[in-house]
Amino acid sequence: MSKDIISSDQQNLILSRLKSQGITNTSVLDIMSTMPRHLFIEPALKNRAYDDDALPIGFSQTISSPYIVAKMTQLLMEEDNMGKVLEIGTGCGYQSAILSKLFTHVTTIERIKPLQQKTENLLKKLEYKNIKFVYGDGFDGYYANAPYDAIIMTASPSDIPEKLVSQLTSNGRMVLPLNMNGKQKLFRVKNTKNGVFKKEVDDVLFVPMLEGVI
Repeated sequence: MSKDIISSDQQNLILSRLKSQGITNTSVLDIMSTMPRHLFIEPALKNRAYDDDALPIGFSQTISSPYIVAKMTQLLMEEDNMGKVLEIGTGCGYQSAILSKLFTHVTTIERIKPLQQKTENLLKKLEYKNIKFVYGDGFDGYYANAPYDAIIMTASPSDIPEKLVSQLTSNGRMVLPLNMNGKQKLFRVKNTKNGVFKKEVDDVLFVPMLEGVI
């Protein structure tokens, strides 16, 4: 069996677990159950690749648990427009790879240069061709490819960044964790002609969103 393929037993385990956790979107389930998560983590942790846990990826960053990735992706899928998506926080590229299977084009931003370079090299080696890699400050977004139908943030700010909202299409949506008085909550945000509306979804735990680049 190719090292890039998940065994059928592993696929069935992932499917069963995600369904029991409330993931219902068939596209998300199909992609999550066939995405080789072990390719995105450190070799020493490969035996834990399909555990439902966040894992360290170096640089004081983590790869989110499969459930959280599936949950946030499903929230993005509640609209039909699957054109352009902006990801804030490339990390190891696992979420980027999932998005690339669902959206026409992905722009992903990472503020940590060695992590950004490592992940860009990996995803290009894996032949993901619809992803634009950007080294930069996630708070700024990436106006060159705006507007976006969707934005997903994989780090937690204290407020919804206005610069990012301004890069959404009309009726565009954003999924992000917000730091609310020391506790993090997952929100789905909708940009409409009548204003920006947000809906609280769940308790979560992400690394904090920081300004600048390193």
